[in-house]
Amino acid sequence: MKSLFKIICCFLLVTAVFAQPGKQDKEIKFNPKAKFFEDYLNFASIESGKTRLDVFVQVPYSEIQFVKASAGFESKYNLTVSVFDEDKDNLLVEKSWSEKITVKEFDQTISKYNYNLSLRSFNLEPGKYLMRTAFEDVDSRKEYAAENVINVRKLEQEFAMSDIMLISKQTVIEGSSKIIPNVSRNVAAKKDGIPFFFEVYSSMPREVKIEYSVLDNGKDKVYKEEVARQIDSGRTQIFHNIKDVDLGLGNYILAADVKDDKNDLAISTIKNFVSRWMGVPTSIRDLDKAIAQMVYIATSSELDEINDSKSKEEKIQKYLAYWKKKDPDPQSEDNPVFDEYYRRVVFANENFSHYIEGWRTDRGMVFIILGAPNNIDRHPFEYDSKPYEVWEYYELNKSFVFLDETGFGDYRLITPLYGDFFRYRN
Repeated sequence: MKSLFKIICCFLLVTAVFAQPGKQDKEIKFNPKAKFFEDYLNFASIESGKTRLDVFVQVPYSEIQFVKASAGFESKYNLTVSVFDEDKDNLLVEKSWSEKITVKEFDQTISKYNYNLSLRSFNLEPGKYLMRTAFEDVDSRKEYAAENVINVRKLEQEFAMSDIMLISKQTVIEGSSKIIPNVSRNVAAKKDGIPFFFEVYSSMPREVKIEYSVLDNGKDKVYKEEVARQIDSGRTQIFHNIKDVDLGLGNYILAADVKDDKNDLAISTIKNFVSRWMGVPTSIRDLDKAIAQMVYIATSSELDEINDSKSKEEKIQKYLAYWKKKDPDPQSEDNPVFDEYYRRVVFANENFSHYIEGWRTDRGMVFIILGAPNNIDRHPFEYDSKPYEVWEYYELNKSFVFLDETGFGDYRLITPLYGDFFRYRN
């Protein structure tokens, strides 16, 4: 411990140079775990005894690297979707392909509204499968993968229905309806309603009643609607939009129940989605928690002003008004300060959580306030001291030491954070 004490004292005075450096990450840049969105949808297959599984992969432009090209800016990435048995013992089928994106303006490459969408279909026998999607950015060489166990349902029945596809956009081209799926499942119900699509398969024409409902996180119905519908023999495509539904932030379930009372038959399916508000970062799903997380940017009196609201609506308005004041360009739909703050919160939760959420930890606090350090000097296995990390901020000429007293990743700040350093920086 004497060695550690000397190191800490040295850092309180000047930026030290270690005689025995640990693992170093030079020029660390803020890069939360890259995310691509996926959706898996069961539809009837033209192959007997099988179901068509549509796999959608949505890659945001902000998650891939663009390079200057003759036509503007260009990005390339590779995708591989692999289908294994449920225990991942056997690879059954695999599809790999490359995507190339070209845009004219640089602003298009960083817009949070732009993305590239891919679709691959697999005709599979009903059962459970482990699906693995692997992504590789050609220029940055970054690789990410996701695995999900998917239930492929049997749809060759007297009466059956597909999965629900949430719709991002719907257009009519030459009399044919074209839909773009909402793969991320983020829904701004107040602005667009909840548009969706599904198919019903029937051995004969039927008169049915369809009940649409929305359930909150506690499985309570917050919306219910019933419509009568004629179902044709074979395949019937159904488009619907739930409008005038007031949803809070967070997770919800969309349910569709189709009943043929005459023949005493019923089928149903559900779709999980996330309700969001326009202009609010999609990572925010709990208003009260989002307000609590403002502790590193808002004063105690500002937080009290929001929390003392007499109604939920008033609290929402005060919360949004606070962030509007921070917006460098109030005329724009984007608020970079709002987005950046909660990006840091997400990163802290993903990287610094242990028995408490990452944003509450000392490393989370420093990261949210000051952003990513230029360099992290890690010492996880020192002979004569407990694990510690040193974060360096070159522009501030400041370093911070975090000590893991317990050995379980509970790093505590040893170097004080005070004065101007305790003010949030973009």
